[in-house]
Amino acid sequence: MTQTSAAFRRDTQSLDGSISLSEIISALSYALDLTEGAVHGHALRSCLLGMRIAQEAKLPSEQTSSLYFALLLKDIGCSRSVGRMSKMHGAEDRPAKAGLESEDWTRAHKPSLSTLKLLWSNVLPETGYLGRAARFVRSGVTHHQNISALSSLRDDRGAAILSKLGMDQIAADAVRSVKERWDGSGHPDSLKGEQIPLLARICSVAQHLDFTSATDGMQSAIDTLEQRSGTWFDPELVRMTRSLHRRGTLWNNCSPDNAEQDTRQAVLDLDSGRRHQLEPNQIDRICEAFADVVDAKSHFTYSHSQGVADAAFGIAQAMGLSRDRAQLVRRAALLHDIGKLGVANTILDKKSQLSPEEWKTVYEHPRITRRILERIAPFREMAVIAGEHHEKLDGSGYPDHLKAPDLSIESRIVAVADVYAALSEDRPYRAGIELDETMSIMSKLIPRQLDESCFEALVSVVSGQQEAISAPTVLIVGSPMGYPFKNAGFKNTAFESAL
Repeated sequence: MTQTSAAFRRDTQSLDGSISLSEIISALSYALDLTEGAVHGHALRSCLLGMRIAQEAKLPSEQTSSLYFALLLKDIGCSRSVGRMSKMHGAEDRPAKAGLESEDWTRAHKPSLSTLKLLWSNVLPETGYLGRAARFVRSGVTHHQNISALSSLRDDRGAAILSKLGMDQIAADAVRSVKERWDGSGHPDSLKGEQIPLLARICSVAQHLDFTSATDGMQSAIDTLEQRSGTWFDPELVRMTRSLHRRGTLWNNCSPDNAEQDTRQAVLDLDSGRRHQLEPNQIDRICEAFADVVDAKSHFTYSHSQGVADAAFGIAQAMGLSRDRAQLVRRAALLHDIGKLGVANTILDKKSQLSPEEWKTVYEHPRITRRILERIAPFREMAVIAGEHHEKLDGSGYPDHLKAPDLSIESRIVAVADVYAALSEDRPYRAGIELDETMSIMSKLIPRQLDESCFEALVSVVSGQQEAISAPTVLIVGSPMGYPFKNAGFKNTAFESAL
């Protein structure tokens, strides 16, 4: 029996009803750090910092749970905004975003030299001097308008996803207002002072502390916080934070040098509701919500993960897998591309040939997916399946060049579903391929790269869908993101890469 179908089965059998919301969210928060370009563990450290400030502020107990999850999920709307930033500025999204986040735009006429240098180096990096200069000036002129649009997009989406996860309105409002500033210069609603929800004010302070301390040190984070007291930050929260810092109780387990497991354990210990176990439908909602985060990163990925999940679930059912195994396949398919949150939009949306370094980044995303998911013990089998969605039976896939004996039936199902979705949908460099041609291309990979029985099950599923709807020529599954396989007869080098 193969490794995926046997070695981790005991974990999967205990998945439903044996895991808490904090265990899942604290692990998946690492994926949000990828989107932000933050130092590894940013969400966890922000959570510790924010909860300590809340304790100092004597936050009512009925609000602490809302704050806890707002701190872990405050960046959940970021994937769409970084994609828009890349399009607006022609920049590598995460470094540029980091520069904008750290700059005090209450003094927009006096941006720091370091921020100007960072933005210049990332604006249209492959373009000549005149082209970069023109985009740089244009970005500066439209900066306020751009930031306002990005903030609204990010914060509204973040709040909507929290609602989908079943969080209360207090948590959703905190995420939506995390970019508001005490003096009214923030976004998306230019709220001022105590108009800003208290939980959002705490999140804002905690986020600043971790971002700044990770790059410039803890004392610099406190100094900058004090400098922006009354402009960015609530002066009373700044006073409380300074007091915690002086007493030596603010930074425990909040250094990037601290062991990852210690930081996460400290976060889990804060959750008074940790013993509340999730129902299967709640786990599904979490997987669906994070699939939405992944797909929002690029307009070429709209509904891709959901499309792969639908196809994979249909294949699993057609092949006679049990309900639990089919559901496992569906969840793995929903989260298979979560590692792509660490891939820049300048790569994902590129129409021309990728460089060798860009390909290295693409090839790593399944490994990152696996590393994120295996942080959750009951997700370990799911992590393997999701991390193998680009492997091929003949060893030509990536990242580990596994061969048929190493690949479970569940991994083979997700691989077939991903290729099917990828061919069916638009890419930066070509339109989606019609159904007949998609099936023809895939059939040429049987049985060398793709599993024959999985492909036959896909054909039966698609045939059934085609019979149920009159006569469309293209079956829209989702908006895929991966890269097609070699030897398919296409000219674009990016299009010829193995899925």
